[in-house]
Amino acid sequence: MKTNNFSIEFFPPKTPEGAEKLRATRIRLAELKPKYFSVTFGAGGSTQKGTLETVLEIQREGHEAAPHLSCIGSARDSLRAILNEYKSHGIRRLVALRGDLPSGYGAMGYSSGEFVHANELVEFIRAETGDWFHIEVAAYPEMHPQAKSPQDDVQNFARKVKAGANAAITQYFYNADAYFRFVEEARKAGADVPIVAGIMPITNYSQLMRFSDMCGAEIPRWVRLKLASFGDDTASIKAFGLDVVTALCERLLAGGAPGLHFYTLNQAAATTEIWHRLEASSAR
Repeated sequence: MKTNNFSIEFFPPKTPEGAEKLRATRIRLAELKPKYFSVTFGAGGSTQKGTLETVLEIQREGHEAAPHLSCIGSARDSLRAILNEYKSHGIRRLVALRGDLPSGYGAMGYSSGEFVHANELVEFIRAETGDWFHIEVAAYPEMHPQAKSPQDDVQNFARKVKAGANAAITQYFYNADAYFRFVEEARKAGADVPIVAGIMPITNYSQLMRFSDMCGAEIPRWVRLKLASFGDDTASIKAFGLDVVTALCERLLAGGAPGLHFYTLNQAAATTEIWHRLEASSAR
């Protein structure tokens, strides 16, 4: 498998211990030579400082880093300042998202800011910085949980591409057909950019269920029942998860997916093992 089709996502650590753990994780994953590492941006920009610090540390280690940038709850001036900061450090890649407000924002006095949709953020980045940034946006093969319909969701995606996005990363999924159908519909809507498949390794059943409930990612019934049957047997959960996700990745790549983006949750083991299995299968 080509490493230039492979990228990795982290979230910024909140403690010194978390920062040390992430450094160790990065050392392991850097051995795989991914194209870049991305770093998430908390709801309402709540991890802005941590995102920048983590991105700069990755950059100092000699790797390309792509900060996430979300716009909801943000003002143009604050986003302009962030963009200028990233430019001053030579950062050339961004993941541009609508994002979410922090929970309880109404009581905290947050407003929705000057942006409502991600295509507005992409337009703003292009207006402010021209072609400086390679902009990745989000795609939802199983529909964004707040979209009115699958057709409306595809049109929302097309608007982001027309606003100036260079490529997209999908929400994670376990149904390859949903991905291929989304790509086909996106092409019909005029969104002709690479749509990289987002991959979530399976290592913890309850955590996976919680994440999937929040983001609307479907866990196929047979996978869910099999995982539930293992109970607290974490070794069996991880072994089964590796088989399921590796097979998914193989099908996606064989079907023409332009790349894989791994949601690592700041862990190295599962992503590393899947990568080595894919490398071995591609060599056969």
